[in-house]
Amino acid sequence: MTALDMSAFTAHPLRDSVLNEVHARPFTPLTQPVSVIRFAVMAKGDSAAADRDSLAAFCARHGAPAPEPGIKHHQVVVGAARLRWEQHSEFATFTWIWNPPADAPRRPFGEIAPELQALIGELTLSGELLVAVKLGVESVTDPVKRAEALFDKSSLALVAVKGSIGALASDFRLDEDGFTRILVCIEGPTPERLGALVQRVLELETYRTLALLGLPAALELAPQVDRIERRLGEVLVEMQGAESLKINNHLLDELTELAASLERGATGSLFRFGASRAYWELVQARLTVIEGEPITPYSSWSSFLSRRIAPAMRTLTTLERRQDNLSRKLARAADLLRTRVDVELEEQNRDLLRSMNERTKLQLRLQSTVEGLSVAAIGYYVVSLFGYLAKGAHDAGLPIDPTFATAAFVPIAIALIWFTTHQIRKRHLKEDHEAEQAGKE
Repeated sequence: MTALDMSAFTAHPLRDSVLNEVHARPFTPLTQPVSVIRFAVMAKGDSAAADRDSLAAFCARHGAPAPEPGIKHHQVVVGAARLRWEQHSEFATFTWIWNPPADAPRRPFGEIAPELQALIGELTLSGELLVAVKLGVESVTDPVKRAEALFDKSSLALVAVKGSIGALASDFRLDEDGFTRILVCIEGPTPERLGALVQRVLELETYRTLALLGLPAALELAPQVDRIERRLGEVLVEMQGAESLKINNHLLDELTELAASLERGATGSLFRFGASRAYWELVQARLTVIEGEPITPYSSWSSFLSRRIAPAMRTLTTLERRQDNLSRKLARAADLLRTRVDVELEEQNRDLLRSMNERTKLQLRLQSTVEGLSVAAIGYYVVSLFGYLAKGAHDAGLPIDPTFATAAFVPIAIALIWFTTHQIRKRHLKEDHEAEQAGKE
C-alpha cells in the first residue's frame, strides 16, 4: 500500500504549532515514594528572560541540555531530582520532583531533603514569587487520621480522589517556611495516573492563587468608583440649577475628567479581572476532574475554595458592572450637558445676529440719510456751476435768462445725481450678493 503524498497540499504556517500545542505540557510519570516542590513566579519581560538564562546556566553546570529558544516546557534530571520548567503567559513554574534513594532515611511530611535544598539554592529566580507548594504522596490506610495529624482542623479540606482509592487533603495555610502543604493519599496508581493527578493538583493550587490577584486591584479601584458615582450625582443636581454658559462649560469639563479617570481605571483592570475569571474557571475545571466524594465531617475542596474565592470573583464582577454602568451614565450626562451648551451657544449666536441685523438696519438708514444729503450737496454744487455758465452765456450776449435757466436745471441735476448714486449702490449690492453666494457654495 503506497502512502499518500502530503506534499501535494499547502500546509498552513501555524499547523505544526497548533497540533503540537496539545502535547506542549505532558504529564510526568511519577513513582512512589515521591515529594514535589513547586514555585510559581511572575515572569514577564526582563524577569522572564533572566529566569530562563538562570535555568540554562543550571543545566550547563549539571551537564544537561538547556531549553531551546521558543520552547515553553523543559525538564532536566539531576541525580534523584527532576526539575520541570513551564513558561506561561504571565508566570513561570519551577517544579522539583524528588524520588529519594532507597537507602535514604524517611523524612517527616513537608521536610525538604538537604540534597534537594542545595539544588533549589543553585537556581536563582528574579521573578516575584507567588506560589510555593509542598506536595507529598503517601500510601496510608487512614487518610483522615493522617490529615488531621498534619493540618489545622478548622480549615482542613478533605476529599476523595475521583475514580481511585485515595484522598486529597490541605488546609491551604502557609507553614513556617512559607509553603502551602498538600497531602495526596493514594493506593497503587500507575505512574502516568499519579503524574496526571499531581500535576492537576499543583495547577489547581497555582491557578487559585492567581485568580485572587484581581481582588486587591478591585479593592483599590472601589473607592475611586464610589467617588465618581457620588460626584456624578452632585453634578446632575448642579446641572438642574445651572443657567449660565460658563457654569455649564465648567460642569462639562468636570464630567469629562470623571469619565477619563473612570476609563483609565477600567482599562488598567481589564486584563487583571479577565485573567482572574479565566484562572477561576481553570480551578473549577481541575476540581471537576480530580474531586470525588467529600469525606465527612470536613469540607470538600470545591466547597472550601468556593466559600473563599467565589466572593472575590463576585466582587470583581460587581465592580466591572459598576464601571460599565457608570461609564454609560457619564456619557449620557455629558451628552445632555453638551446639548445644553450647544443650545445656549445657538441662542447667543441668534441674539448676536439679531443685534447685527439691527445695526445693519441703522447703518442702512444712516446711509440713506447721508445719501440724500449727498445728493442735495452735490446738486447744489452742480447747479451753482451751471448758474455760472448761464450768467457767462448771458453776458456773452446769448438770449438766456440766468435765473430761469438755473431754476429749470435744478430738478434735472437732482434727478441725474440721484440716478447715478442709485446705480452705483445697486452695482455694489449685486457684487456683495454674488460674493456671498460664492462663499456658500
